[in-house]
Amino acid sequence: MGIRLGCIADDFTGATDLANNLVRAGMRVVQLIDVPPAGADRPADTDIEADADADTDTDLGVDADADAVVIALKSRTVPAAEAVEASLRALAWLRAAGAEQIYFKYCSTFDSTPAGNIGPVTEALMDAIGADFTLATPAFPDNGRTVFKGHLFVGDVLLSESGMRHHPLTPMTDPNLVSVLGAQTTRPVGLIDHTTVAGGAEAIRARIDALREEGVGIAIADAVSDDDLLRLGSAVRELPLVTAGSGLAIGLPANWGIEPSPAAAQLPPAGGHRAVVSGSVSVATNRQVQEFLDSGRPAFSVDPLRIAAGEDVAGQALDFAEKHLADGPVLVYSTEAPDTVRTVQGRLGAAEAGELVERTLARVARGLVARGVRQLVVAGGETSGAVVQELGVTGLRIGPQIDPGVPWCAAALPDGDTLHLTLKSGNFGGPGFFTDAFALLDEEAS
Repeated sequence: MGIRLGCIADDFTGATDLANNLVRAGMRVVQLIDVPPAGADRPADTDIEADADADTDTDLGVDADADAVVIALKSRTVPAAEAVEASLRALAWLRAAGAEQIYFKYCSTFDSTPAGNIGPVTEALMDAIGADFTLATPAFPDNGRTVFKGHLFVGDVLLSESGMRHHPLTPMTDPNLVSVLGAQTTRPVGLIDHTTVAGGAEAIRARIDALREEGVGIAIADAVSDDDLLRLGSAVRELPLVTAGSGLAIGLPANWGIEPSPAAAQLPPAGGHRAVVSGSVSVATNRQVQEFLDSGRPAFSVDPLRIAAGEDVAGQALDFAEKHLADGPVLVYSTEAPDTVRTVQGRLGAAEAGELVERTLARVARGLVARGVRQLVVAGGETSGAVVQELGVTGLRIGPQIDPGVPWCAAALPDGDTLHLTLKSGNFGGPGFFTDAFALLDEEAS
């Protein structure tokens, strides 16, 4: 029997965010890091032994017991043509695995530019599947992302007034998603407004039919609550392709008669040292870093200018961490205020500064694991992608939720040892997230 839902996520933290919501809704989920090699039907070296009492399948292989597979790509900010090519490879693999419905997942802040990548990838998937219509909504009310009258809100402010207006790669200055997506697509973009969504699944389907008659190919859907997402999830049951943030995932498992099950989130016991690696420049992560610093815990700041000058900053960070790992979590971070980020980018270039930091933090993460870290928090989508690739992680099992959209995961390292890993979107989590994450593992062990 094939998988029910095949998911393509445009970054690594977004993939775990999506998988987390599917697991909470009862689906058994396998998350793969990139598209498996041709001919592969399961990720290599990713089996993790289960607790003997766990009432759940814990093999990370893609087999008849997986309800959904999430393929994590690193395609959010690459050139649009590269994002399309990677997404189509993922689609081909998922369809070969028998996926009944495809889910293209992007960020809940709709991160993109007028060139893409959300629009071009969506249209390429539609063309490959033969879909004449799909829905788009980044809404995730549990994390303060809501869509009303086609406009995206972050908390109580419009997207254009949030910290995303300063994003170094995808600054979001227009909150009107019909306009944003319309600039990226050849198909007309329409709206399913909140009045329609509140009317339930039948009203939503009727609106979809009307939009199709008008020649609209993609529709932004309003959602201001989980109830809205559940109604939308029911309404899109027959669509071969849906596109969304992770929020819509809560409304899909019920379409296959799947109900929530706590056993789906059980992981093996955690051990080893604890560390945090942070490369995000988001407002939320800045607060989390500051909270950690204010607590007096050990932290090492990574300076891109020193990396560019040829210093072995990764080695310095690891020397620092080695002295403190036995005493509790250690933070290695390159997280700065927007004006500092702009200064660095002005001297090095935005892409070069980002790549320098990603490569350095990935080396740090590998060194931390070599020094016995087995509980690792990574903040930032691009940083997370670099870290999992550096560690050779090919698959993840999704565990308990730390904060909305952010779960603990278990990964089998190439040597067979188990790493507890969380890949946090820069925008997610409360101020105390770093310490809360480790506290949750303590609670799970008690």
